[in-house]
Amino acid sequence: MAYINIDAHQHFWKFDPVRDNWITDDMQVLKRDFLPVHLEPILKEFHFSGSVVVQSDQSEKENEFQLSNAEQYPFIKGVVGWVNLHAADIEDRLAYYKSFNKLKGFRHILQGELQRDFMLNPAFKNGISRLKKFGFTYDLLILPDQLEFAKMLVAAYPDQPFVIDHIAKPFIKDKKTTAWKKAIQEIALHKNVWCKISGLVTEADLQNWKTEDFAPYINVIVEAFGTDRIMFGSDWPVCLLAANYGEIKNIVDDYFLSFSLTEQEAFFGGNAINFYKL
Repeated sequence: MAYINIDAHQHFWKFDPVRDNWITDDMQVLKRDFLPVHLEPILKEFHFSGSVVVQSDQSEKENEFQLSNAEQYPFIKGVVGWVNLHAADIEDRLAYYKSFNKLKGFRHILQGELQRDFMLNPAFKNGISRLKKFGFTYDLLILPDQLEFAKMLVAAYPDQPFVIDHIAKPFIKDKKTTAWKKAIQEIALHKNVWCKISGLVTEADLQNWKTEDFAPYINVIVEAFGTDRIMFGSDWPVCLLAANYGEIKNIVDDYFLSFSLTEQEAFFGGNAINFYKL
């Protein structure tokens, strides 16, 4: 079987200034539509067979939009949507979404919650506890200060597959690693937790990053998770704030050059296929 490359983390949106108010005035490059028709030729250029699209709006309308995209474009292999985990009818909603073959899991924008341990709310945990029954994964979008709470969450549900997005967004621009590194090493001990090596450039100096800025952070992730629980994500189009797709790919290509072909194939596709059941 020919080897399959998968971009495990990208986004689509039809730009709406009210809904997408997270896109601030200093992010002009993102203030437009980004759709499958825009990404498909880029994936082909860099020899990717498919991608996993991840929610950027916290609504079930977002799920409809992304599932519609996935229906029209075969390269979209999986969708990570959003569902209200606090809802009293959460089990009914999950049963409904189970009927969509390409809906693989869910995410909540935990990094933006004022209550930093929001993920430990009993109602939220109740929602998380129902995911396994339906075979859904969970993406953890968190900042370094939330790793401690995430560790408590993943420990409570050892059979639930979790993946940390964007290596938990360490302070690459400031070249800080110590506290983040310790927390990553601890959460990686939980074998139900995986990690996306994605979103690196947007945590660096946007205009002046260098490839070597990222090696200390990738080192920590690879040492903690091994090569069978990590996956590549471009974070396109958010990455365009600092780099184009080719530059993103070059960072990881350079890093993994010395790894075996089997390890490279796992990182660039095999692990995503296993995690999301693509």
